[in-house]
Amino acid sequence: MQITMIGSGYVGLVSGACFADFGHDVICVDKDASKIDALKAGRMPIYEPGLDQLVASNVKAGRLSFTTELTDAVADADVVFIAVGTPSRRGDGHADLSYVHAAAAEVAKAMNGYTVVVTKSTVPVGTGDEVERIIREANPSADFAVVSNPEFLREGAAIGDFKRPDRIVVGTEDERAIKVMQEVYRPLFLNQSPLLFMSRRTAELTKYAANAFLATKITFINEIADLCEKVGADVQEVSRGIGLDNRIGNKFLHAGPGYGGSCFPKDTLALLKTAQDNNVPQRIVESVVAVNDARKRAMGRKVIEALGGDARKKTVAVLGLTFKPNTDDMRDSPAIDVIRVLQDHGAVIRATDPEGMEQAKLVIDGDVNWCDGAYEAVEGADALVIVTEWDAYRALDLGRVKDLMKAPVMIDLRNIYPRADAEGAGFAYSAVGR
Repeated sequence: MQITMIGSGYVGLVSGACFADFGHDVICVDKDASKIDALKAGRMPIYEPGLDQLVASNVKAGRLSFTTELTDAVADADVVFIAVGTPSRRGDGHADLSYVHAAAAEVAKAMNGYTVVVTKSTVPVGTGDEVERIIREANPSADFAVVSNPEFLREGAAIGDFKRPDRIVVGTEDERAIKVMQEVYRPLFLNQSPLLFMSRRTAELTKYAANAFLATKITFINEIADLCEKVGADVQEVSRGIGLDNRIGNKFLHAGPGYGGSCFPKDTLALLKTAQDNNVPQRIVESVVAVNDARKRAMGRKVIEALGGDARKKTVAVLGLTFKPNTDDMRDSPAIDVIRVLQDHGAVIRATDPEGMEQAKLVIDGDVNWCDGAYEAVEGADALVIVTEWDAYRALDLGRVKDLMKAPVMIDLRNIYPRADAEGAGFAYSAVGR
């Protein structure tokens, strides 16, 4: 099939490359000419393991191409995916749909023959209705269907998630559109990945409900971790004890400094705005958002406590800046708040990250000493804090780290080191919920 992907960001690029790998002909469209030029030259705008090789192989095979010209790309397409950004709108937290609406208007003018227009972006309930209205108004004679097909990709594992999904959610009740979407996902359907058809509004809400529930699991175990610290329990053992219950599951039960990234923060806010607009309070999600926001700052105070309650002129090495490993995404990363709290209390920051340094420099204010690697970062430090659980930090030479530091204080916000190992190496060790 001929597929056009509007938007060559995280979702659009990963999805487009994977569809091409299935054998479809895919054109990725983006208005950012520099991004398209970079992609044509084989340079990825994001870090995602394996993406550069996947793109290169499908470009070489002639199944994947990039352009800034939307009209030609849409005219010959069987399916047009809208995968543009939907950031939180300033002021009210609602998803900013201006890019989605603009894309719909342009698609309407370029369509030629029956076309399935798919919202891949995460959008509030009712957006598909508005996209349909925009297209119908701009091109009354158009033959089309609007479908919701939310993505469920984890940054750092997106290619595997796309090719081996838990489920594929498709929101449409149009019979022709159902057949087209079955053909789009036929390689996965033949592998018995569940293809769930439902109404468009139900599909839109499913995406928000999924992310809100996962954010709730993270926040729940973080609060249990706080209780563990007070009563002398171990949150990792609690997580295992409850996670082996099939009704609960063991994923998203790892205590830490709070969730961040491109999805959970904005999607929980957008869900709350939708609930507010419909006068249906979502008290659990409201609490999740509030607790998570407070937790990030609390982790900064936890570091200060480990420093004896005074961070003035103390040097803190921060290992890991992105919101999770295997990405360069700094959006709403806990590291931002941790560093801000430490700076506010007079600490000197030495920071490093395997992939996120350039993005971190754009969002972290104040004086930061940017370091190439963990060992450079810890040199002369009064404390080190592990904020992101990159593999590069899981097997540090603790003896070498201790010798490089001014004072052997470790705050492990991801619980990646056993207490016995850290203390055995001579560290004063603090963890989360242990």
